[in-house]
Amino acid sequence: MGKTELILVNPGARAQVYGTLGATLSGIEPPLWAGLIASFIRERGYQVKLIDADAESWSPEETAEKITEENPLLTAIVVLGTNPSASSTPKMTAVGELLSALKEKKQESKTILLGLHPSALPEQTLKEGKADYVCHGEGFQTILQLLEALKSGKVPESQKIPGLWYRKNGEVVSNPPPPLVNPDELPFAAWDMMPMNKYRAHNWHCFENIEQRQPYGVIYTSLGCPYDCTYCNIHALYNDKPGIRFRSPERVVEELDLLVKNYGIRNFKIIDELFAINEGRVSRICDLIIERGYDLNIWAYARVDTVNEAMLKKMKQAGIRWLCYGFESASEEVRQGVAKKTGQDITTKAVEMTQAAGIYIIANFIFGLPDDTHETMRETLDMAEAYNFEYVNFYSAMAYPGSRLYLDAVKQGVKLPEEWHGYAQLSEDTLPLPTRYLSAAEVLSFRDKAFKEYFSNPKYLEMIREKFGSQVVEHVKGMLKHEIKRKFAQPVA
Repeated sequence: MGKTELILVNPGARAQVYGTLGATLSGIEPPLWAGLIASFIRERGYQVKLIDADAESWSPEETAEKITEENPLLTAIVVLGTNPSASSTPKMTAVGELLSALKEKKQESKTILLGLHPSALPEQTLKEGKADYVCHGEGFQTILQLLEALKSGKVPESQKIPGLWYRKNGEVVSNPPPPLVNPDELPFAAWDMMPMNKYRAHNWHCFENIEQRQPYGVIYTSLGCPYDCTYCNIHALYNDKPGIRFRSPERVVEELDLLVKNYGIRNFKIIDELFAINEGRVSRICDLIIERGYDLNIWAYARVDTVNEAMLKKMKQAGIRWLCYGFESASEEVRQGVAKKTGQDITTKAVEMTQAAGIYIIANFIFGLPDDTHETMRETLDMAEAYNFEYVNFYSAMAYPGSRLYLDAVKQGVKLPEEWHGYAQLSEDTLPLPTRYLSAAEVLSFRDKAFKEYFSNPKYLEMIREKFGSQVVEHVKGMLKHEIKRKFAQPVA
């Protein structure tokens, strides 16, 4: 094997992003995007390695040492996380620390940042960081053509490489991004380059068997999202436009076969921004899984206005045991304000159909959206408690770079986090958006209070005991013992 030409890095930031929850409760997810680029480049004859510093729990200094030992032509740091829209920006603090560590070691290889945050703020990322290049967009062609230039001794800046941003004479220069890829033309992710024994499912995902969170894998069936919610920034990765590209069901299940047979994986996340969108396609994927007789524990994202009884029944048969719905708020006015146009009647019907199909629900809610008041946030918490979902995520509204909320916040001069990890939901430095009526501190305090109230509710704990047993009840109680330190919270009246 020849000299390593490309190293792809998933930077470690679990402690900054999850606080004490990162040690045992949070999931550790394979870096799919880094794996896709790794296999894409390797297929074209280059020597590639992947470093998952997050899974290995390596510090920036340890990661820099590993990179320096290889001395590649190009080091590509991929800034994406378990929940891309919420976890890319918080990793930028760790990215900066890694780049500083590489500079201290006088690492000679060129560096490029890619992923959601660099795509959302390419100019700022280039100006504030120590990277040689920034990639705007998916990165496949950008990384390939940059490697070709470096290997042939050409000056990359003279090659008009699509998606590449760089400095020239003190000025930032950009090239337009390349066309989006066809998912079926991509090879399988480079699973053989990843520490597959390190990955683990989220705790709630394994409530049916809380001791079996490993091994864990992810699979994708589509790229992008056709919706355009104002709080989401996912489109920044896909040339700033809503849209969805589907992967063939046969190709999806072929890769699923590999993960089941080669790595013994049973716990899966379908990583699509929205899996349950096309009944015929969902049904075909599920039929192919059902034919194989696998006993899987899968979770996926859905919308209340895209599911129906037949789809839900088929998903349950295929092993999709959990669906994640983004309810966001109980208030129609609050939802309409962020372009989430789903009515309460549709929500109720979807919940009832999902429960009737025997699928568990993980419900996402956001406190602190622009039109939120104490009363609407309380309505949202009351809604969650009334439905008594098997699990909930309570988020604080964040102005993630690449979202319309971010553009509005910058335009209005709203105070945003001073450090990138302040965009993490569970960090000590978390600083959410204020609403038109509430301060950021009030929103954050309400969120933390709501979390404790929901998971300590006797009605909830009894439901968990009936469905999953006493061991999971004790697990939930133990989860509540983790105190989240906050700099910017205040008591709620």
